[in-house]
Amino acid sequence: QAQVLESGGGSVQAGGSLRLSCEASAHTYTRACMGWFRRSPGAEREEVARIYSSAKAWTYYADSVKGRFTISRDNAKNTIYLQMDSLKPEDTGMYYCAATSYDVDCEFNFWGRGTQVTVSS
Repeated sequence: QAQVLESGGGSVQAGGSLRLSCEASAHTYTRACMGWFRRSPGAEREEVARIYSSAKAWTYYADSVKGRFTISRDNAKNTIYLQMDSLKPEDTGMYYCAATSYDVDCEFNFWGRGTQVTVSS
């Protein structure tokens, strides 16, 4: 079973930065991909970013965060990160690390418990 643990959330003013971390078990980390989702107040859960486990570490970003957020991975630590810059109040929400049990298909089927991000204007 996939195992992930998020950390790094907090409160920041608009324009500030935060970095989220997600440590995974070795088994989970080597699956097809990992990513970040968020659920903002009154909104559906949305995918924010993903990173593939291939050597090229391809990435995907939602249009709403492109150019402001950066997803990366540290293979030595079985950890992915989400660097969030130029934060906006609409980035407020619970952020979840996502994982997959598949080796090839990047189909998320497991999420962590989440870490809260609050951006004040």
